[in-house]
Amino acid sequence: MQNSATDPRSESATSRLLSYEQPLNERVRTFLRLEYLFERMQHHSSGTKTWDSRAAIDSLLEILAILTRGDIRSEVMKEMERQNAVLSRLKDRPNIDAVRLSNVITSLKVLLDKLDAPDKQLGKDLRENEFLSSIRHRSSIPGGTCGFDLPILQYWLNQAPEIRQKKLQNWLDELEPLRRGVALSLMLTRESATPTKELAAEGMYQQSLDTSGCQLVRIQVSPELRVFPEISGGKHRFTIRFLESASADVRPRQTSRDIPFQLICCQL
Repeated sequence: MQNSATDPRSESATSRLLSYEQPLNERVRTFLRLEYLFERMQHHSSGTKTWDSRAAIDSLLEILAILTRGDIRSEVMKEMERQNAVLSRLKDRPNIDAVRLSNVITSLKVLLDKLDAPDKQLGKDLRENEFLSSIRHRSSIPGGTCGFDLPILQYWLNQAPEIRQKKLQNWLDELEPLRRGVALSLMLTRESATPTKELAAEGMYQQSLDTSGCQLVRIQVSPELRVFPEISGGKHRFTIRFLESASADVRPRQTSRDIPFQLICCQL
């Protein structure tokens, strides 16, 4: 939320970095999975091929599976309420972009009202949809959604692309408050800290965490180094091992090189 001048050279360099993330609690872990599934469904929902529609339905069923494991709406609301309280305390601090802060707080309140609507039972109609249920019951079987197993799916897939796209969008719309809530919460989490330059000696880096409550570790590393991070951690510390592999057929091993990288500990 702070005003800061951006060095174009620094911005260009950052855009070339590969980013990796590791959640440090179950709530953020669930949010990241939902974000991934919503993005995957949105991507395939706009496609015209039957394989796009199949992939979109698979993503939707995975989203519904997550929703059945707990009160996800409540978890999203709790996190947004917590973030709203934290941001509200920043109003009188110097160097704060007051307009942007006000817009973010307003967006949080609007989404909270939509999620808290008494007539909203997110995903209820989708979970009770007989067409989707028939696909879900066969999805656990390898190849269980092929034509002879699910002729109703084959029939639906052979409808015009615009009909399939409209139905997929209607299903997405039922979960739109949840998608937007997760997206906004993760955006605020990611932007809650600035990168620091670190060095992993012989590919290894470890850091203890204070009581400020880091929720998400983000690593940015140059693709030219040909390594990727393996991150493990909990409430008190996290460890990063940079691995390298000659090809996808070879088991990765920890590099012996010193690896410079950017570290972001998101604490909002």
